[in-house]
Amino acid sequence: QVQVVESGGGLVQPGGSLRLSCAASGSIFGILDMGWSRQAPGKERELVARITKGGSTDYAGSVKGRFAISRDTAKNTVYLQMNSLKPEDTAVYYCFAAASPLISWGQGTQVTVSS
Repeated sequence: QVQVVESGGGLVQPGGSLRLSCAASGSIFGILDMGWSRQAPGKERELVARITKGGSTDYAGSVKGRFAISRDTAKNTVYLQMNSLKPEDTAVYYCFAAASPLISWGQGTQVTVSS
């Protein structure tokens, strides 16, 4: 089984930047995709970004060009660099690690974009 722990959330002004980190542990050799989803109050959880074992990336249209996901396989860590943040990016961000057939989720980290 895989465990993931997020860090790096916080309060930032519109236009600012944050970097989220997600460290995986446990049965890491079976991990395929890793990524981030988010859930804003009153809204459904949505996929933000995903990176495959081979390094291919996929982004939600609303963050494309502003967010960048990367993966350090030696550290079993995935990062989400968030630039040009907007108030609508405010949400709890959850890291996930997919090791078929299971998906492991972190506890979430709050990102608040507000002046």
